[in-house]
Amino acid sequence: MLLAKIAPLLGCTIAFAQNPPAPTGVPENATQRVSEHVYAILGFPNIGIIVGNRATLVVDTGMGAPNGAIVAREAAKLAKGPMLYLTTTHFHPEHASGVQAFPANTILIRPAVQQDEMEKHGAEFVQMFSSRSALYREQLKDLQLRPPDLLFDRELKLDLGGITARLMWFGPGHTQGDELIFVEPDSVLLSGDIVENKLVPSMPNADASAKGWLAILDKIAPLHPRHIIPDHGTLGDGSLIAQEHTFLSDLQTRAQDLKRQNIPVEEAGRRIEADLKTKYPDWGSSAAIPNAVRRVYAETQ
Repeated sequence: MLLAKIAPLLGCTIAFAQNPPAPTGVPENATQRVSEHVYAILGFPNIGIIVGNRATLVVDTGMGAPNGAIVAREAAKLAKGPMLYLTTTHFHPEHASGVQAFPANTILIRPAVQQDEMEKHGAEFVQMFSSRSALYREQLKDLQLRPPDLLFDRELKLDLGGITARLMWFGPGHTQGDELIFVEPDSVLLSGDIVENKLVPSMPNADASAKGWLAILDKIAPLHPRHIIPDHGTLGDGSLIAQEHTFLSDLQTRAQDLKRQNIPVEEAGRRIEADLKTKYPDWGSSAAIPNAVRRVYAETQ
């Protein structure tokens, strides 16, 4: 059952979803246009706003009600039609914990798998994020969540009026319930944590999958997006998909080779982190490499 109010939990050992200390939140009055119908707010995390003649779709909420309120206000400034949809790329608090700040008539949509993750692990991640800083504790204070109005399995198409948003779930990657959104005809991909701009893939726990992550990249490559809005980092074009695939394939191959040599996973993580920091010096979040190596080891026979 979805928790109506998140209570403090003790003994949470789940790794932090993003390795370095994160920025403070979502900036106000900083929305930028990406395409004819798509806008982005660059912050923690990046937010997508897709504006049709009939309805608006917001992608992600920011951390807690304070950031959710900023996102809701920015969406209201852009809206042309009366309907407001909201979806979340995954269940982690900086993406999904600001729902309560949106108008009561907002239609909340999620993949069924993601909602299941929220119900099982959402409280743990809220407690873990709250332990990171006083600011996060304040942002997540008095948190209230509600069940989605719509759940989907693989794909849901939303006609927003002159623009279509495809909400897609392909399987596990960063989490079990990663959602990606492709906007037609603008050819904009909102890629969640699955495609980012030179940030090491974050695999915080056993629900993440390097194998699944690569499979998602293979499935979205044929979309050939003109623009990509990642959850974290700078915007980019469709070449980010191949860039992400190259890095993760390299990491996977190195980890598989070391496992076959019976190298302990901790040693493999240290070696591969050092090697990849040299080979990809401009990639951030290198501290995430050992966790990714652990996932490859777990998936390699």
